[in-house]
Amino acid sequence: MIGEAIQSDTLKALVSQHAVREVVVGRVAGTDSKWTLSIRLGGPTARLLPVRSRREPLRTWSSLTAVGRFAEAVGLTGFSVEL
Repeated sequence: MIGEAIQSDTLKALVSQHAVREVVVGRVAGTDSKWTLSIRLGGPTARLLPVRSRREPLRTWSSLTAVGRFAEAVGLTGFSVEL
């Protein structure tokens, strides 16, 4: 279970304050069609925090295109993808 995660409203505020240091998109373990987005706020040793939905502890998207639309909507300008 995910202990710490970040909601999209908070993410949008952090992006506007230039507090996000790294954005990583990855596959959900055991699936080929679900993607997650995580952010790093501090330096290189800081943990990645996944984005959560209001109802679920982990928000998932069905395609990289959908993740890209979400990222653009919250103000992110890029992300790396881990396969």
